[in-house]
Order: sequence, then structure tokens, then C-alpha cells
Amino acid sequence: MIQVTAHIVGVDIIERMMDIHGFEVVANSFSSFIIGALITLELTALAVAFGMILGLIFGLLRLAPNFKIGYYFAGLYIDFFRGTPLFVQILLLYFGVLPIFGEVGAFTSAVIACTLNSGAYIAEIVRAGIQAIDKGQMEAGRSLGMNHRQAMWYIILPQAYKVVIPPLINEFIAMLKDTSLVSIIGVSELTLRGKLIYASSYEPAWVWGTVAVIYFIMTKLLAMFGDYMERRLATE
Repeated sequence: MIQVTAHIVGVDIIERMMDIHGFEVVANSFSSFIIGALITLELTALAVAFGMILGLIFGLLRLAPNFKIGYYFAGLYIDFFRGTPLFVQILLLYFGVLPIFGEVGAFTSAVIACTLNSGAYIAEIVRAGIQAIDKGQMEAGRSLGMNHRQAMWYIILPQAYKVVIPPLINEFIAMLKDTSLVSIIGVSELTLRGKLIYASSYEPAWVWGTVAVIYFIMTKLLAMFGDYMERRLATE
């Protein structure tokens, strides 16, 4: 009897909510929101994954002052992409630079722009992580007969890994939120889908409230994962 009553009350609440136009818009467009969120996650994952490769390369170059060309080029790259807004970088690449090399789609352009931006920040994270390792570790590796590259690969980087994981999670979260900027070039991620739904429904509070909640859920899950990794690494 109690279960039947609860079911009736639940159905009644849903019916009353559906009478609200904003809720009806969100309910009918929920699948579009989810697809936009998945595209946002895909874009973020690709940008951070490729950004980690760039970050490792340029982070190591910033620690090699004897290789002057690489050292100064890495510094220029990091300073430019950290010193200019991502929004401007997206527009510059999509409308100015990438068309020189041929027709490039909006999603690919967004991945390239976000990768270059993320790589600059990750390079500084990598550099700081390596410098946090005691210099005696490198000397110990060299005393065992390793060259500089071997000591860096087998001794320094595995230890730096623990140091850089938390800031890398923070970079992932920051990039996830910054992907909203690529809506300006027509990438159909969460923010652009919110704009289109709002344009056809004129329900700003419901539409943008839903977009904000979805972003919050995604960033909160990533933050929880980051906290878990910090605790896990602290016990190892």
C-alpha cells in the first residue's frame, strides 16, 4: 500500500513538473545535453592526452639549457600559450593558421588549440615536478653507470610522476571548463548545445542551470578522482 502511494505521488510530481515549460524543455532535450557532455569529455581527454606528450617534451627542453635552440623555443612556446587567452588562440588557429595547411574541421581545430594550450601548462608542471626530485637521485643513477637519459627515464621521471599527478588532475578540470570556448567555432559540445536549446525555448534559467549542473557533476567527479589518487600515492 505504501509503495503504491509513493508511486502515485512520484507520478503526480513528474506530471506537475512537466506542466512547467522550462522543465519540459530540459526533459525533452536531455539526450542532447548528454551528447554534448560526452563531446566535451572527448575533447578534454584528447587535449590533455596530447598535451601531456607536448608537456613532457617541452618540460624536458626547459631543463636542458645546454641545448639552446630547444631551450629557447620551449620557453617561447610556453610563454606564448600561457600568456594569451585560449579564446584568442582558438580563433587565431581556426581562422588564421590552420587554413594555410588545408581544410581543417572545427573539432580538429579545437583539439589542436586546446592541446597546444594544455601542453604549455603541463610543461611547467613537468618541469616543476622534476625539479622537486632531489638532485642526489640523478647522481646516484650516474654512479650506477647510467647516462643522463637513462637516469632521467628510469629514476627521475617515475618519482616525478607522483608529484605531478595532482596538478595534472587540476589541469584536466580547468581544460574541461575551458572547452566551452570552442563553441565559438561551432563545435557541438555542451555549451553550444545549451545555446541552441535556449535559442529555441527562451528558458535561460532552466537551460543554463542544467548546463551548469552537468559541468559541476563532471568536474566534481574529476576532483574526487584526484583526491583518491593523492591518497593512493601518499600511501605508496
